Amino acid sequence: MTTDQAQRYCENVTKQSGSNFVHSFAFLSPSRREAMYAVYAFCQEVDDLVDHPDPGVDCQKKLNAWRVQLASIYTGMPSFPVAVGLARHVKTFDIPLEYFEELINGVEMDLTIRRYATFTDLYQYCYRVASVAGLICIRVFGTQSPHATEYAVNLGLAFQLTNILRDVGVDAKRDRIYLPQEDLMRFGYHERDVFANTTSLAFQKLMEFQAQRAHEYYTKAQAALPPEDRKALLVAEMMRRVYLHILRRVEKDPSRVFQERVRVSSPLKALLAVQTCLKIMLQQAITLACQKPRCLKLL
Repeated sequence: MTTDQAQRYCENVTKQSGSNFVHSFAFLSPSRREAMYAVYAFCQEVDDLVDHPDPGVDCQKKLNAWRVQLASIYTGMPSFPVAVGLARHVKTFDIPLEYFEELINGVEMDLTIRRYATFTDLYQYCYRVASVAGLICIRVFGTQSPHATEYAVNLGLAFQLTNILRDVGVDAKRDRIYLPQEDLMRFGYHERDVFANTTSLAFQKLMEFQAQRAHEYYTKAQAALPPEDRKALLVAEMMRRVYLHILRRVEKDPSRVFQERVRVSSPLKALLAVQTCLKIMLQQAITLACQKPRCLKLL
């Protein structure tokens, strides 16, 4: 498969995923957008190996095969379509191999772990499957400040905690409960309640507590956002607005997580994207205006 064919394959995988992230890629330059298509296609493929495996497929063997492909990407000999697509981008944007390996380690946890005793245990999972993806993204986005790393880690955690809340019902059907067991016990909400889709007062309190934790990571991400990287992080900020909207809808009616997968409509995504873009442009204009007098004095 040629590089161009592999790139088209990655783009198709990404666009067919229906992800909240896809629309925001339009705001990237062509080279960065193509890289994000390849990165997202990789995330989608390894995630699907575990969440939607084909009948009779050995998921562990498939993940191990991907580990081999990752190594081959950095030696110039990949064969998987997505790996071929990734190869030139990891060089262009200097993305470390260990980021992709750590992401696979996170996905692999779903093969054997269906419950998390504490939030400390869950943190490792969230870091691997979401924060590490954020660390890959900021390489593609071209951030300059070292504080962008802290931003990416915390925003990734916030996104994954939002996903966990939104997917309580879906995950229960797969016999997975990502809400920490210590939190279930704290609020008197039991596993049998999760599987019975019980929306008691205990459930309301539990969801409030989890939502507040997610909000704390959104706040940490905002506090770490480097002013000089606002433009580079435009896409990330667009997605922050979308995921915050999802979180707030879950907070408004937690029982919905047992009825449907809370989504944001395409028109609303577009509106949030435009609002975010205008906000960042305004912030940059204000920053430049504040710097002018200082520059004139120096002259």
